Amino acid sequence: MRCPAIVPRLGFDMPDNANFEPVSTDRPPLKPYACRSDQSRGRFYPEPESKTRGAFQRDRDRIIHSSAFRRLEYKTQVFVNHEGDSFRTRLTHSLEVSQIARSVCRCLGLNEDLGETLALAHDLGHPPFGHAGEDALKEMMEPFGGFDHNAQSLMVVTKLEARYADFDGLNLTWETLEGVVKHNGPLIYDGVTAKDLPRGINEYMAIHDLELATYASAEAQVAALSDDIAYNNHDIDDGLRAGLFTIDDLSDVPLVGPVFHEVRTKYPDLDESRTIHEAVRRMIGEMVGDVLTETQRRIDDVTPKTAEEIRHLSAPVAQFSETMRANDKALKAFLFENMYRHYQLNRMTSKARRVVKDLFQLLLTEPECLPTEYRQQAGEAGSPQTAELVCDYVASMTDRLAQDEHRRLFDLQSRSS
Repeated sequence: MRCPAIVPRLGFDMPDNANFEPVSTDRPPLKPYACRSDQSRGRFYPEPESKTRGAFQRDRDRIIHSSAFRRLEYKTQVFVNHEGDSFRTRLTHSLEVSQIARSVCRCLGLNEDLGETLALAHDLGHPPFGHAGEDALKEMMEPFGGFDHNAQSLMVVTKLEARYADFDGLNLTWETLEGVVKHNGPLIYDGVTAKDLPRGINEYMAIHDLELATYASAEAQVAALSDDIAYNNHDIDDGLRAGLFTIDDLSDVPLVGPVFHEVRTKYPDLDESRTIHEAVRRMIGEMVGDVLTETQRRIDDVTPKTAEEIRHLSAPVAQFSETMRANDKALKAFLFENMYRHYQLNRMTSKARRVVKDLFQLLLTEPECLPTEYRQQAGEAGSPQTAELVCDYVASMTDRLAQDEHRRLFDLQSRSS
């Protein structure tokens, strides 16, 4: 069966064996276990409801208008921004995730506004230079409680965004905050307590309970899977176009190899660029179809009546099938070996780690070099207070700003402002 809502929105076809009920391209009624904006647990700071938008639509709009969201345009997904104009950035990745999440939620009768909101928010806490920047910050912050990009995302939307007259952060709904923090599953389990959680989550839990021992909503689970689908397939696209590996190198990778073989067989004269696009859209369709079928099967097995029942299940309802999980694992292994550890990327990430470490170390030991708004909040050189402030400052940077700051602070020939 097919879900007509997906085809015009994403441009991929569903596999013929996708086993779920098709829906209209108009927004369908929500299932009983979907999150409803009119039943939201509300915001930390009470506000009058909007007359024109639901609570989750309002969350989405606040995220899109935030400074942190705009900065994603110049933050690395895999390739540093100056490597080329056609590669994904954190911003384009977030938009692609949101399209998948919205369409999957629609087909499952979930709240697509919440799914889209969580997809757009999921990368707000990422530092510059992708995983290289995150690894560097983790290392530098180890003596001060560590660094976690999900915790940083929570801090961005609850504290660090300074836009509104009445509160810090974006004052998002409880359901959005819950999804930002635990879209990958419960954080308190098997002896782990709130005290063991990263800075930001631990601090926020002291004033606002996000129930970290349970799963997040079905919409948040869908957003997490949509992230996997988007970055796996689009990393194949970017890796091929960058010349890090070839289509022939993918021939033994489950799902990927057979799909490329099908496209080449059906379109033997198609140029490589269109071949890649056609294969990627088919792979996305296969993975989305699998999520829809497996998730509907799990929902039918447990027959949840409310969103709260979804949260208290012993396993997530949104999931790949066992076969697709194996395919996903094999694809990640291929990308790790042939892309993420390719010598060209190793050289780039080595430089990126040095930039982040240099900036952190200098600003920690010489906080007087911080911009005025940060310097006024800093403590003594080398103190935990200063380390946390420097971490927030560096994490907020785009790739370009980090490189410019590094040049200003370390190059004697460069202007200091």
